[in-house]
Amino acid sequence: MSQKLHVVRFLLLALTLFSGCAEKIVTAPNKPSQDAHLALGNPSRAASAFDNYLLEKRQYALAYNSYRGTANWVSWHLSSAWIGDAPRQDNFRADNTLPANFYKVVSTDYTGSGFDRGHNCPSADRTLSADDNSSTFLMTNMIPQAPNNNQRTWANLENYCRKLVDEGNELYIIMGSYGKGGEGSNGFKETIAEGKVTVPNRIWKVIVVLPVGTDDVNRITPDTRVIAVDTPNFNSVNASWASYRTTVDAIEAKTGYDLLSNVSKAVQDILEARVDEGPTQ
Repeated sequence: MSQKLHVVRFLLLALTLFSGCAEKIVTAPNKPSQDAHLALGNPSRAASAFDNYLLEKRQYALAYNSYRGTANWVSWHLSSAWIGDAPRQDNFRADNTLPANFYKVVSTDYTGSGFDRGHNCPSADRTLSADDNSSTFLMTNMIPQAPNNNQRTWANLENYCRKLVDEGNELYIIMGSYGKGGEGSNGFKETIAEGKVTVPNRIWKVIVVLPVGTDDVNRITPDTRVIAVDTPNFNSVNASWASYRTTVDAIEAKTGYDLLSNVSKAVQDILEARVDEGPTQ
């Protein structure tokens, strides 16, 4: 075989290997990241009002209602980039980032009430560092939640969300509550802490599920899975969150919020009218 033919074959082989490597580089899976908590929008256009005060933390964002002593809603991004080995901090405390004229709820405001200090953004969704986990124990992230709702129904849904992340997805989650009066272990109450904290009647959550990637909002299509759940805040609640699936439209009608406002209107109209029928565990 001539030397010239050897050279040609070598160049062809090198080109083939380079093309294969380039293809692998281009098609390499996206690395999970920590993305913007308000990527899907600000549901209540929260800003500086006493009943709709925007707090943007590194770990989540929320609209706080000082008249109720709870958040109207909390919004956060969840991917494996937020998950690590940090232990649960359990340091429930007042949120001193609130304005001076706001009442700052303290952990003992819930003592003896018959309601759990129920997380909006769960502790187990923020375990990359001790600081991240500690942030979830600020009282602005808590609601008076019926124990069975918190420890069974809601815990099951939170665990399912993290399962979706383990399966290669990233989630955008918005959780909130509305109405007045719930039933805890000590019976029905409308408020606790001498009226400073309102007990919600209903607790809801909207979850947008995407495979890990970039440019998330623009990847949301009519086929994107959206899970909307609205549960009563009662101890008699069903342990299966699936029985409380509803539409985003229905939650918006109850709350007055615009929950996926940064998604194109045409896609919103489809997604928000649909009840999820996907797997639940």
